[in-house]
Amino acid sequence: MAKYTEEVKQLLELVGGKENISAVSHCMTRMRFVLVDEKKAKTKEIEKIKCVKGTFTQAGQYQVIIGNDVSTFYNEFTAYAGVEGVSKEAAKQAAKSNQNWIQKMMSNLGEIFAPIIPALICGGLILGFRNVIDSIAFFENGTKTLVDISQFWAGIDSFLWLIGEAIFHLLPVGIVWSITKKMGTTQILGIILGLTLVSSQLLNGFSVASTPASEIPVWDFGFAQVQMIGYQGQVIAAMMAGFVLVYLEKFFRKICPAVVSMIVVPFCSLVPAVFIAHMVVGPIGWTIGNAIASVVYVGLTSNIRYVFAAVFGLVYAPIVMTGLHHMTNAIDTQLVTMSGGTILWPMIALSNIAQGSSVLAMSMLQKKNERAQQVNVPACISCYLGVTEPALFGVNLKYVFPLICGMIGSGVAAVISVGFGVEATSIGVGGLPGILSIKPQFYLYFLLAMAAAIVIPFVLTTIVGKKRLSGEELYGEEAEEAMEAAAEAEAQAEAAQEAVEVKELKAGLTGKVIPLDEVPDDVFSQHIMGDGVAIEPENDTVVAPADAKVGVVMADSGHACGLIFANGAELLIHVGVDTVDMNGDGFELLVKEGDQVRAGQPLIRFDKDKIRAAGHPTVTMFIVTEQGNAGNIEYLTGMDAKAGETTVIRFA
Repeated sequence: MAKYTEEVKQLLELVGGKENISAVSHCMTRMRFVLVDEKKAKTKEIEKIKCVKGTFTQAGQYQVIIGNDVSTFYNEFTAYAGVEGVSKEAAKQAAKSNQNWIQKMMSNLGEIFAPIIPALICGGLILGFRNVIDSIAFFENGTKTLVDISQFWAGIDSFLWLIGEAIFHLLPVGIVWSITKKMGTTQILGIILGLTLVSSQLLNGFSVASTPASEIPVWDFGFAQVQMIGYQGQVIAAMMAGFVLVYLEKFFRKICPAVVSMIVVPFCSLVPAVFIAHMVVGPIGWTIGNAIASVVYVGLTSNIRYVFAAVFGLVYAPIVMTGLHHMTNAIDTQLVTMSGGTILWPMIALSNIAQGSSVLAMSMLQKKNERAQQVNVPACISCYLGVTEPALFGVNLKYVFPLICGMIGSGVAAVISVGFGVEATSIGVGGLPGILSIKPQFYLYFLLAMAAAIVIPFVLTTIVGKKRLSGEELYGEEAEEAMEAAAEAEAQAEAAQEAVEVKELKAGLTGKVIPLDEVPDDVFSQHIMGDGVAIEPENDTVVAPADAKVGVVMADSGHACGLIFANGAELLIHVGVDTVDMNGDGFELLVKEGDQVRAGQPLIRFDKDKIRAAGHPTVTMFIVTEQGNAGNIEYLTGMDAKAGETTVIRFA
C-alpha cells in the first residue's frame, strides 16, 4: 500500500492541482515541479506537510525538499496525480516557459557560448601572457619589453599569436557553428558561413577603423558596390548571420521534397545567407559601431563628461560582448594625437578589472563547486590581464548579476578616473597591468579608481550571490545532493538516538484499554505471544506508539505489523481476532517493511463494521514480543486512552 497517501493528496492540491503541473521530476532529495502558474502554489501550507523539509524556486522550477525517500514519494505522487514524470533535463527545458524574455535571451546566449568557453579561456590566458611580454616596458629604464631584448621570447610571442588569432579573430566561425548546433541544423554549413565572414580576401575587421574609406576594397555589381569588410572578433554580425542561415535551412527543409533535399537545401540556405551576412547584417553592425564611437568621442570632449564616464563605465562590458569595442581604438588614437594622451583607455582598463573582480567573488562563493572553478579561476586571471571575454561569456553573463555588479563598479571607477583627469600615454594593456600605461602623475588617482573597481563589484557580487545562488550553484549538483543526503542521514541518526531514550509507548488507538487476559482468544489471553495490552477501538486508524522501524508486515491481509524500537524492544500490533481470514478486506496497510516511522504516524486503517460483519471482535492487541534492552515493563490498563497521547506501556 502507499506510504505517503495523505501527503501526496495534500501536495497535489497545494501546488494547484494536476492542471497546474507542466512537468515534474525528482533528484536525490527534491521534487522538481514546472508549474503553469507558480502563484497558485501555497508555499506556507506545503511546508507544513509532515514529510516536506522546505521549498524554493530556482531557474523556473518549484522545488519541494522531501529527503532520501523522495523516489518513493515521487512514484506515489505521479501515480496518484496521473501525471507522467520527465527527466531532470526535460524539466529544465520545460522550466524555460516560466522565464521572462530577458531570462530566455540570457539562457539562449549562455547555451550558444557554452561550447566555445574553453577556447575563449585558453585564448584569454594566451593574450594576457602576450600583453605582459610584448607591451610592458620592464627593461632598460622602461624603454623596452621582454620581446625587445630577447629573440627567444620574441619567437614565443609570434608563435602564440597562431592560437590567439584563431580564437579571437576567427570567433565568428565558432559562434555560427554553435548556433547551428543548438538549433539542430547542418553544422558544416555554419562553419562555412563563419569562414566567409573572416576570409583573407576581405579587409581585416580590426583594420577598418584606421583605413580610409577610399581604400576599402569593394565588390562591384554594376548597379551597386558592397565593401569587402571582414568581421573578425565581431559577435552581433556573426549571431545574426547564424540565425539567418538556421531559419533559411529550416524553411527549405520543410518545403523541399526529400529526394532532392541534399542538393537544394544546402545551396538555397548557404548562398542567400552569405549575401545577407555581407550586404545587410554586416553593414548594420558597422553602423552600430560607428554610432557608438561617435557618442564616445562627443562624451569625452563635452561638458557632460562626468555623466558620460558613468554611462561608459556601465555599458562598456556589454559593448565588449558585441565585439564593437574595437571601434574605441580609433578614438583613443585620435585623442593621443590631439593631446598626447587618452582619458578613454583608463576607463577600459578599469572595466576589465571590475568584471574580473565579479568573477573573483564568484570564485570565492563557488570554492566548493569544482566544475564551476574550472571556469572561474582561469577566467578571472585572463580578465585581470586585460582579456574579458572568458569572464563575460563564461561566468558573468551566465548568472547575470555578476555582470551587473561589475558594471556598477566600473561606472563608479570611471567617474573617479575622469574626475581626476587620469590619462594614459597610449593604448596599453588592460586589467591590472593597465597602470603601466598611465602617466606617472596620475598613478595615485588611478590606484583609487582601481580600488573602487576591485572592491565594489566584489562586495556586491558576494552579497547578491549569497541570496541568489542555489546550493547546486554554490557547491555543484552532485555535492549539493550529497550534502542534503548527509543532512537527512544525520537527522535520522539524531531521531534514532532520541528513540534509544524511549521510556514509554503511547496508545495506538483511541478507546478502552483492557488487559490481555480479557481478549477472546487463547493465544493472546494466555500470553503465548508475550505480554501487552489490548484496546477496544473507537476510531479506525492505528498509529505508531513511538519512533520505530517497521519490522514485519502482513502485506496480504494488512491486519498486523511489527515495530522495532531503538532499545531493541519489539511490538506486535494485531487488529481484531482471527481477522487474517478476511484476506485484507476492510484493511489498508500504510507502511512497508523497513520504513522508519515517527510517533503518531498512521500504520493501519481498518473498517470496524466489516470486521464485525465478518463475525470477528475489533479488539486490537499491542504485544511486546521482545524486551530488548528494556528493564521491567509496566502495562497500564483499565482507562480510556487517546491515540498518540495516553501512555499504556512503560519501560523501566
